[in-house]
Amino acid sequence: MTDFEALLGKARQCTLCETQLPLGPRPVLQLHPQARILIAGQAPGLKVHQTGIPFDDASGERLRRWLGVSVSEFYDAKKIAIMPMGFCYPGKGKSGDLPPRPECAPKWRAPLLQGLKNIQLTLVIGQYALAYHLPNENQKVTDAVANWRAHWPAVVPLPHPSPRNNIWLKRNPWFTEQVIPALQQRVRQALTEKS
Repeated sequence: MTDFEALLGKARQCTLCETQLPLGPRPVLQLHPQARILIAGQAPGLKVHQTGIPFDDASGERLRRWLGVSVSEFYDAKKIAIMPMGFCYPGKGKSGDLPPRPECAPKWRAPLLQGLKNIQLTLVIGQYALAYHLPNENQKVTDAVANWRAHWPAVVPLPHPSPRNNIWLKRNPWFTEQVIPALQQRVRQALTEKS
């Protein structure tokens, strides 16, 4: 067993914030040292908590369409790493799920990222991932996504693919017209280019 495998095993067994989680801990992440793309999301939703499969919901269906990848490509850990800011379902709030638990990222994120040496493209989804991966951005998600070329080709900020964002997508047609085609091309390149 490699050091990375041992670390990943510990992360998958984490109970750091057990008493703060309404359904208990169930870390959901997909990582392999050979991965070419990193999806940095928020936290698993209820359905993902139940299945233990990242983005196993309507958000995942939309995200796969945005990326232009098949289900088998998406769930191939040697191609795509999926690491949310919080590994466990945080529970429901007044207007959707609660934010990712704050204990998770400081404990696990940096050591796990160090093991992902082949990442060609990082997809930053939502405000919590944006604050971590692009700390100098100091913008709202919409502004960061509109400024996507500033971090190209290594990092692409994205809105959350949740159906709750349908209104956002209608108000911002430039995202579908400009960002998605470029993103699909960049994803294909990242999955096929040599390290």
